[in-house]
Amino acid sequence: MTRVVRFHRTGGPDVMQFDDLPVGDPRPGEIRVRVEAIGLNRAEAMFRSGAYLEAPRLPARLGYEASATIEALGDGVKGFASGDPVSVFPAFSMNDYGVYAAKAIVPAYGVMRRPPGASAIEAAAVWMAYLTAWGALIDIGQLSEGDAVVIPAASSSVGLAAIQIANSVGAISIATTRTRAKAAALAVAGAAHVVVTSEQDLVAAVNHATGGRGARLVFDPVGGPQVEQLAQAMSSNGILFIYGALASTSTPFPAIAAMQKALTLRGYTVFEFVRDKERLARASAFIEAGLAGGRLKPVVAKTFTLDEIVKAHVYMESNEQLGKIVVTVPH
Repeated sequence: MTRVVRFHRTGGPDVMQFDDLPVGDPRPGEIRVRVEAIGLNRAEAMFRSGAYLEAPRLPARLGYEASATIEALGDGVKGFASGDPVSVFPAFSMNDYGVYAAKAIVPAYGVMRRPPGASAIEAAAVWMAYLTAWGALIDIGQLSEGDAVVIPAASSSVGLAAIQIANSVGAISIATTRTRAKAAALAVAGAAHVVVTSEQDLVAAVNHATGGRGARLVFDPVGGPQVEQLAQAMSSNGILFIYGALASTSTPFPAIAAMQKALTLRGYTVFEFVRDKERLARASAFIEAGLAGGRLKPVVAKTFTLDEIVKAHVYMESNEQLGKIVVTVPH
């Protein structure tokens, strides 16, 4: 038996509870792991509250991302051995698997070796953030030296990863934040420009930062009415990625700016490419090289223990954090 976090009804953080469940043996293509640290993601809070891309099948598990040690391999799993330190990354549905637990069964296609030299806490803060940013900015957007990218809600772990990735290829990172509270921290985190949207004109600020050209890419997890301004701040033939829906209101299509500038507005999630072995290999090589060279470094905002999972979700929904929230799993 192992302790597993599940929710039997949708709602706020307090719907999560601990259930003692049998772990069992991994089936063909699966791996059983002992979880050491869990990286929290906004998607998990949305899934728990019934507002995610898919509806939960109750009672439902949670958790896309973890550092773990392999305990057992299912038939057909190659390239791993019992005792290997690994990372579980988001490549599956939480209706099928979840890593908010002391031990978990996960699909082999959602496991990779832990980055060399990374602690369990650091490794739990890597993959969702950097894979998500790499897929949009590098793989699809072809971000390169001299390009500008606007990064709304830049204090999230994905936003900070996007800043670092943009900087690593010589692009201009323009972070946005609603209030001044995180502006200085975003500058310290490497943003070339920080726009406080409650105090500054977003379009004017981006035009100033880019010498009037506008940004070729926007990487937005929020949506909502601000998409109109983001489109106006873009250069011709740009791509506006929307990879989240944090806004409480609907997202308009900025038809005039899109037509004037031949813009592409594109929905995006990390799941587009993580089951594509070739693209995943390119992503992991880029990320591991960046980690080894110091160009990429995950920012951990705060750690909790698994017993404090409700507190961890309350903190995540407070929006106070800068970077990744990690939950450790004592054994």
